[in-house]
Amino acid sequence: MQDRQRVQLRTKTWEPGTGFSTLVGLRSSQMAEQQRKSWLRRRVENGLRRGFQRAYETVKVDPNKFLLQLRAAHGVPVNSFQGIYSVDISILDDLASHTIRGGMKLAAAEGAGFGLGGILTMVPDLSILAGITLRTIQKLSLIYGFEYNTDEETAELWIAAASAAGVDISREVLEKEVVNRFVPKVIQRIAAQASKEAVEKWAGRVIPIASSAIGAGLNYYFVRAWGERAKAHFRQKHMELRRRANAGVRPLAADSGRLLS
Repeated sequence: MQDRQRVQLRTKTWEPGTGFSTLVGLRSSQMAEQQRKSWLRRRVENGLRRGFQRAYETVKVDPNKFLLQLRAAHGVPVNSFQGIYSVDISILDDLASHTIRGGMKLAAAEGAGFGLGGILTMVPDLSILAGITLRTIQKLSLIYGFEYNTDEETAELWIAAASAAGVDISREVLEKEVVNRFVPKVIQRIAAQASKEAVEKWAGRVIPIASSAIGAGLNYYFVRAWGERAKAHFRQKHMELRRRANAGVRPLAADSGRLLS
């Protein structure tokens, strides 16, 4: 039986017209491709990790200025974020979609510029992309009435960022960690997940000639995908608080940001 299996294996491997050198060359090519993708994934993961860590330390949309922008530029009739919960949900959804589109356009422009350098400019590109993505998520958080002034609110923001990246972070983990230890762990998991998803699509950026157009398109759809998932996350939380309010259940301050303050 074992001899027959070995014969069948040789029959499958050695097809007519296939030389030994051809098979060796094919295997070598496959191994080289795997090694290139592994190297690229590590580079993408490290770039995203450093980018989000830098964004965590430096990037913050000012809630008060953003509230003024909502009133002046978009005509939202609120004087505080508590008032967000009385605004028609369709208006908030439109604002969220508008914010995502703005982030997509900015990311596309940035990707086209840095993409001219191909793989050499990938790390600074990822750092800027991380900043654009985080600003977009912060704005979505504010649109749906969730501020991030306290450590717990900041941690909740990063839970939303993880959700946008397709990473599930349990509240049990949050409750056992202080924010300055919790956030770096979340960033690491975000970077690992995002690099796995992105490496196949960003492999084309190794070629500088095509990487400008590729970079613009990939950054555009990267922010769109993350923005839509973050929007769904905040919208679900917002609607849950509305349902509680309509049912006469007083929401917990931890669940509603500064809603009760």
